Amino acid sequence: MSSQDEQFQAAAPDPAASPADDGMTWWYRWLCRIAGVIGGLSCAFAGLWNCVTINPLNIAAGVWMMLNAFVLFLCEAPFCCQFIEFANAVSARADKLRPWQKAAFYCGMAVFPVMLSLTLTTLFGNAIAFATGVLYGLSALGKKGDAISYARIHQQQKQMDEEKLTGALEGQA
Repeated sequence: MSSQDEQFQAAAPDPAASPADDGMTWWYRWLCRIAGVIGGLSCAFAGLWNCVTINPLNIAAGVWMMLNAFVLFLCEAPFCCQFIEFANAVSARADKLRPWQKAAFYCGMAVFPVMLSLTLTTLFGNAIAFATGVLYGLSALGKKGDAISYARIHQQQKQMDEEKLTGALEGQA
């Protein structure tokens, strides 16, 4: 079996691990992907700008930011990395991750260069990559309930509170 066949098998969707069952709508999934691509662009440009210095911590943070950009492109937009053999396989594995796992991974990747070198370039360069992690984290929380179910819950709690209050008043009398 050739390496291309292995890539296509790894990139083939597995019905058991479908990303459609994570509760994300199609437009939110695209919003997260677009934010990931824009975050990768901002990390790449800010990382390159950060490397034009003498300070070794700035250079290390810039290299890490460019690595972040590469990982974001690889996971969110594998078509940008067509020259890399394993891009589709990595993207398929990243699509199988749960949203909270992507959120932790992207936010952790974005925080590390800021801890290395706290400058405006690292802050603004990693802001969109961090925001991508936040978007995935919000999707991990799930959908918001409807107003009717919240009104029923509130009404039940109000009735229980009134019953407790009347029970306490009867006990005092």
